Amino acid sequence: MSYRNAFSRVLSDVIAPRAERTGKEGSFPRGAVTALGEAGLLGLTVSADLGGGGRGPAEAAEVVARIAGSCPVTAAVLQSHYAAVAVIEACGSAWVRGEIAAGRHLSSLALADGAHGAAGATATRSGEVVALSARKREVVAAGEADSYVWSSSPLAAADGLTLWLVPAHAPDLFVPARPDGAGPHGSATSSVVADPVLVPADAMLGEDGAGHDVVLRTVVPWLLELRDAVGAAAVHPSVAAAESAPSAPAGAAQLSAVAPAATALR
Repeated sequence: MSYRNAFSRVLSDVIAPRAERTGKEGSFPRGAVTALGEAGLLGLTVSADLGGGGRGPAEAAEVVARIAGSCPVTAAVLQSHYAAVAVIEACGSAWVRGEIAAGRHLSSLALADGAHGAAGATATRSGEVVALSARKREVVAAGEADSYVWSSSPLAAADGLTLWLVPAHAPDLFVPARPDGAGPHGSATSSVVADPVLVPADAMLGEDGAGHDVVLRTVVPWLLELRDAVGAAAVHPSVAAAESAPSAPAGAAQLSAVAPAATALR
């Protein structure tokens, strides 16, 4: 069965029938996410060598656009997942990529730090362990995802930012009880706080200090293609933050640092 046939069945049998209830109750669409995973849609953009669909942003955008017509909540969750997976595909471990390909792993972006003007996320290394401290805002699927693509200041590089894959089950990583209010009702868009959270040094995605380039060259293009597919009504919070925030220095560990690139790519 092609991914399009499998997707059509999930959309008609699972997502569409539950969409109205999901929107009214503000409940996270766990059933839809599980069904998408079982149908191979969570792993649509993972390499075929690892069991994924081997597809690119055009196919992901098609899936998100069709879901958005029925359930904007599920579409927002999948937007963040696909953008996060693009980073994991480029820099992550084969094991995590395999879990995503198998439909057992939902990821999300955690790139915007606190309130505008607040101190950015920090990273401190001790041996093979890194302590990450931050309050990330506008994280879709907060408390529901299995991992977050997380940004911090560099460990040793003079400038830039560093990306990490932070497991949602890590001790001292928590989600406040009240959501931020950003994102579609039911998308579990909220802050995620590390106070601090400890991760292994090999959780780093890419090189120390090179995260800014990854965001510019991978995250922003993916989010904007997904945004263009569904229209302005379903803009991912991270895109909105990038486009509305004032420009920041290239080394700032905030998504607002990519505002000029987001504008240029429109």
